[in-house]
Amino acid sequence: MLKVSSMAGRRALKAVLIDLSGTLHIEDTAVPGAQDALNRLRQASVAVKFVTNTTKESKRNLLERLQRLNFDVQEKEIFTSLSAARSLLEQKQHRPLLLVEDSALEDFTGIDTSEPNAVVVGLAPDHFNYQTLNKAFRMILDGAPLIAIHKARYYKRCSPVEAVMIGDDARDDVGGAQNTGILGILVRTGKYREGDENKINPPPHLTCDSFPDAVEHILNNLL
Repeated sequence: MLKVSSMAGRRALKAVLIDLSGTLHIEDTAVPGAQDALNRLRQASVAVKFVTNTTKESKRNLLERLQRLNFDVQEKEIFTSLSAARSLLEQKQHRPLLLVEDSALEDFTGIDTSEPNAVVVGLAPDHFNYQTLNKAFRMILDGAPLIAIHKARYYKRCSPVEAVMIGDDARDDVGGAQNTGILGILVRTGKYREGDENKINPPPHLTCDSFPDAVEHILNNLL
């Protein structure tokens, strides 16, 4: 079942941004038909990129999971919140106190962490103890910047009106995209719950059952 809201005056679509967990796969199981749908999308004249705000695992681990599920994906096509955090650290020349999972640390390989002057926080319950949090708190009180990895909600490579975002999270995937001018498609898989499409304004351009349905809409209506 498809539900489409109107949004006129858009230029030709040049890029499709695709969420990973909950959209292409759920844990170690691919959404039915997602691999074939991705292959069909790649045959169209549109760039395909994969975006995720997970901080639990490195880009390499994400890539290996997708390849085990027979998705045709290259590492350079994946943009994560960890990637964004690393880029910011390099740009600002910060030395971070990294509060991230051990499985995510490799994405910060080569970053100087000696005598930290910034705090980077991801999903890292094993590191949320009194000693570490007290150190982070005192650094922030002394003026160190706090970088919350999940705060950024969009990926931009081309003009926003030339892109579409597919995701299962109404607020972060679809709402975040549409707030920047990117067309948002919400899929009823992963973390989707009934009525999520009514919780954001503007509502999703499209609400559909799964990633293959979203691709079908893009190929037939947006290209």
